[in-house]
Amino acid sequence: MLAGPPGPVPEGLAVRAARRGERIRRRRAGLRALAVLLLAAVAALAVRAVGELPREPAHSEVTPPLDGW
Repeated sequence: MLAGPPGPVPEGLAVRAARRGERIRRRRAGLRALAVLLLAAVAALAVRAVGELPREPAHSEVTPPLDGW
């Protein structure tokens, strides 16, 4: 067995590999866009849920005043 550079890639194999790579890139881009949309939706729901929480009164609002102060 001789060491050296690999031989040429058959034409059909190179074309198939290029198509497969393009399909994978497109699929990843679509999944990335979907992940961004889902993350934005979850963030919007979290902001809305936090905004609808009942406000807890401040300590000074619920503590009765002390006599003599």
